[in-house]
Amino acid sequence: MPCASASPPIAASLESTMDPSKTTEDTTTGSGQAEAGFRAAAFQQVGSDGEGTGDAHPSIDVILDVPVTLSLEVGRARMSVGKLLRLSQGSVVELDRGAGEPLDVLVNGALVAHGEIVVINDKFGIRLTDVVSPAARQAG
Repeated sequence: MPCASASPPIAASLESTMDPSKTTEDTTTGSGQAEAGFRAAAFQQVGSDGEGTGDAHPSIDVILDVPVTLSLEVGRARMSVGKLLRLSQGSVVELDRGAGEPLDVLVNGALVAHGEIVVINDKFGIRLTDVVSPAARQAG
């Protein structure tokens, strides 16, 4: 596919990148300066099921010690910067979630479950009431 509006060296480079069977070696511009050549990228062979040709079932053990951040979201509130600046000790901010509604459980910012607050040895905890399906997480 030649590019009619491009200069000849650029057109040749573009043509070779659009057609992987063609490669161009270093070319010379009209002024005699050498330009870097382009060649088709080489990719790993992929099987018919979409998997690479490497180990089809790598062990999950390689990621078990990767740290993640688990957070609980009680609710949210929107306000103007002016109202935010007027907040002080004792101010009350109304959240968008009602008392008794389940909290959102997030892992690295992604919703993974819902739950309710519990107290364990004078510390807060959460009891999971619903785990979000992987399909719902991706649709998200």
